[in-house]
Amino acid sequence: MSWKTITTAVAVMLGVGVGAAAAQTQGVSKNEIVIGTIQDLSGPIAGLGKASRNGLQMRFDEENEKGGVHGRKIRLAVEDHGYDPKRAVLAAHKLLDQEKIFVMVATLGTPTNEAVMPLLFERNVINLFPFSPARQMFDPVHRLKFAALTPYYDQVRYSVPLIVKQRGLKKPCIIYQDDDYGDEHLKGTEDGLKTINMQLHEKTSYKRGATDFSSQVARMNRAGCDLVVLATLIRETVGTVSEARKAGFNPVFLGTTGMYYDLIHKLGGPAMDGIIATHTVTVPYADAGSEQVRAWAARYKAKFGEDAAVHSVYAYSTANVVIAALNKAGPNLTTESLIAALEQTRFPSDMFGSPEMAFSPTKRLGSNRARFAEIRNGRWVETSDYYVVGD
Repeated sequence: MSWKTITTAVAVMLGVGVGAAAAQTQGVSKNEIVIGTIQDLSGPIAGLGKASRNGLQMRFDEENEKGGVHGRKIRLAVEDHGYDPKRAVLAAHKLLDQEKIFVMVATLGTPTNEAVMPLLFERNVINLFPFSPARQMFDPVHRLKFAALTPYYDQVRYSVPLIVKQRGLKKPCIIYQDDDYGDEHLKGTEDGLKTINMQLHEKTSYKRGATDFSSQVARMNRAGCDLVVLATLIRETVGTVSEARKAGFNPVFLGTTGMYYDLIHKLGGPAMDGIIATHTVTVPYADAGSEQVRAWAARYKAKFGEDAAVHSVYAYSTANVVIAALNKAGPNLTTESLIAALEQTRFPSDMFGSPEMAFSPTKRLGSNRARFAEIRNGRWVETSDYYVVGD
């Protein structure tokens, strides 16, 4: 055999090998689909991150026990960002380069998602259902962006006018965190009030990490605010409302999903009764809700040794939608087939009462609905049905 013949044969074999490799979708093999997620497992919101990881793992484990998706088991690759964008970038590189993930799912946090999305998009990897109610998760529209959480901005833009009208309030005010989180609430509140020809009566901010809210509360009290929108998280909500109760200042307190956690009433006690928040899924109290949810909560505790939290529910529901989309995408799974499945499927509500979701080539936010809940006798209670909070 001549060298020319040998060289030609080698080239043909290499070409076939390269073609086969190119046809192989990253993270998808005959027996496995690799899904990545980056959570806070060691930082300031580690409780949320661990609950998110557990909820995802629980649902994927259940599916694997039934044989997986079209014969493929789902492997969840988890990395920790400690709520630090720089660490999130390193984690994304590891998931992309070493774990070879197919999609990124439910990564926690706005700044961390913003840091990793460019890396994902360079590799044609979808950022699927990030755990951030920020508009950047779906706007501007991008073929590799799919978001599930109703934005903070829209939650307050629609809920504030509703509460003002329902309660006959005259002096709406806001206390907000001095960052992007607070700014989204501030803008949403101002824009919502414009729709009813009102404006903020008073506003004041606090620095991230603050623990003393006496000056902010005193300012609201002096202004005679009858509604205080809380652009606060868990510790800040407890601190602000507790300070107000001590001062005998009792306006209507209204927040968003940023403060809809059972830790609010667990940490704040009876003083938290009466505060209102917008939400989607409900807190999975082990002794309340449907029999199906109580049974789920019992299985969760048996598996992880702790009670389920709101982010456990978010994650479990998210994983459920991911599985439905993977099934719809068919056995020849690719990024394009998954995108098509997501755009062509209406995902119904589940046992937790999650709003149904739908996407299209020009719509990358699955749901624009929320509902009200109020803390009554030490637990969150739903007080309304879903209403549309976005255009």
